[in-house]
Amino acid sequence: MKFSKTLITGLVLMTGINAFAQKKAEKFEKLQIEMFPKAKEGYKQVYIQLPVAKNENDLKVELFVGAEKMLDCNNYFLMGEMKTQDLQGWGYNYYEVESNGETAGTLMGCLDKKPTKKFVTLKPEIVRYNSKLPLVFYVPKDIEVRYRILRPDAAMKKAVQK
Repeated sequence: MKFSKTLITGLVLMTGINAFAQKKAEKFEKLQIEMFPKAKEGYKQVYIQLPVAKNENDLKVELFVGAEKMLDCNNYFLMGEMKTQDLQGWGYNYYEVESNGETAGTLMGCLDKKPTKKFVTLKPEIVRYNSKLPLVFYVPKDIEVRYRILRPDAAMKKAVQK
């Protein structure tokens, strides 16, 4: 009798865990990226798969393309550009990044000459949120792509009138 109760309890727990895992897996749309071109020599293809969200029209994605470098106290940015390309015949976009990894920055005198690790980026881009399409990038091998999801403030504010 004890064995039966243990077995039934175990089966119920396994079923619950399996249902939870399936629900967790369903938060992402199955993405197809085979139609995108292969990365050219010296480049890599990276992509972002956004989870399915409520009210996706309210969300935005901020994209950061850059590299970690050891730098002083000055403010730096990565030299280069990110171009939006059209995937012919599909109506999808992808991004090509052109950068040789060089940085430029301010010329402040740094009292502390000790360099620190910083993520130096191109100018960030903001794009609309769409969990049904991947955000595909072609970047040089030493460059990485990071992102964050921007959510609206819950309260609408009123402008000041004069």
